[in-house]
Amino acid sequence: MNRAMPWLIGTGLVLVAGLVSGITPPEDSLTDAFPVRGSAHQEVTTRTLVARVVQSSFAERLSDERDEWDAEGNWLVIEVTASARQTELDAEIGLASLLMDGLVFHASERPPESLLRSPLRVGVDTTGQIAFELPESLRSGTAQLRLSADYFTPSLDDVIVIPIDLDAAERTATVELTAPKVGAP
Repeated sequence: MNRAMPWLIGTGLVLVAGLVSGITPPEDSLTDAFPVRGSAHQEVTTRTLVARVVQSSFAERLSDERDEWDAEGNWLVIEVTASARQTELDAEIGLASLLMDGLVFHASERPPESLLRSPLRVGVDTTGQIAFELPESLRSGTAQLRLSADYFTPSLDDVIVIPIDLDAAERTATVELTAPKVGAP
């Protein structure tokens, strides 16, 4: 029994080490954002933002309300109502991304009229559109809209996560983008 004891102890230590290594979170999870999940058409509140998805639609062409800009492609336009939660200092949606099929798409900065980086007010809704230019093959399924006040992916901060049902999105030939409006939709 004395000869087997070191082998049993060694095997036990290897198993415990494997277990500890298996349950230890990856290193980047130490600085990841905290997702605050909501559902479509539900108001979601984080430390800095309050947001709600009003509607989503696919379009083959975007134009602005003054007809000074247009673009063709596979566009997903999401109308969002947002406000600042505590302060108007740097209150804006700095980063809007769409996560689908393991891919991340950032909101287009091409449209001149966008809720992206528009100033937000405390307690007063601002309604606007955020446009995503997607590959032609991505027109169905589900996606996650992620909104953050930070321009970069937030570290150790919260981020709004709202599921978008792409199959339920309205289909239209052209969407006319309008400037963000202060007040409820």
